[in-house]
Amino acid sequence: MRLHASALRSIRFAAAIFVAGSTAACFQPLYGERSLSGDSAVREALAAVDVAEVKLDVPRGHPMERIPIETRNQLVFELTGGSGNAPITHRLTVRLIPQGSTVVIDPVTQRPEFNSTGFDAHFTLVEVASGKAVTSGIAISRVTYNAPGQEQRFARQRAMRDADSRAAKQIAEQIRSRLASYFVAGT
Repeated sequence: MRLHASALRSIRFAAAIFVAGSTAACFQPLYGERSLSGDSAVREALAAVDVAEVKLDVPRGHPMERIPIETRNQLVFELTGGSGNAPITHRLTVRLIPQGSTVVIDPVTQRPEFNSTGFDAHFTLVEVASGKAVTSGIAISRVTYNAPGQEQRFARQRAMRDADSRAAKQIAEQIRSRLASYFVAGT
C-alpha cells in the first residue's frame, strides 16, 4: 500500500510539530524574566554581584591609570543595567594585564600606523556567604587603532585612549556573559 504525497506530507508535518512541542521546554533564554523552575531571573542574580576595585599594575600618572576605574564602571553598568544594587550575594574581583603591539609600520617613515591594544582580564566570582570561589576565568579583548604621523600627536593619544575604552567595554561584556552563564547553568 502506497501513501499519497499529500498524506506523507501530513505525517511529516505532524511529526515535526510533535518534536518541536516536546523539546520546547528544554530551552531557556539566558536573560529571561524567570527560569524554568520559577526561580528569580538572571538579571536579579547579576545585580547582586559586588564589583571590587579592578587592579592594573601601572605607575601613578600613567595614561592607563584610568582604565581600571572605567572597566569597573562598565562592569557595574553591565551587571545592574543602571539600576540600584540588590543585596550582595557574590563579589567579583578582576585583575587586568595590558597587551599591545604594532600592527602596521609605514615603510617610508618606519613609524607605526596601526597599533593593537587590549587587556587580559583574570576574574574570580566569590560567594559572599561561604567565601568560596564559585567561578573564574579570563576575558580577552584586542582592538586596533590608527596612529597618525608625528605631527598629530594629540590625535594619536586620543585614538589610543578611545581604543582602551573600547577594550574595557568588551572586557565588561565578556565577563557579564560568563557570569550570566554561571547563574543559569551553575558552571
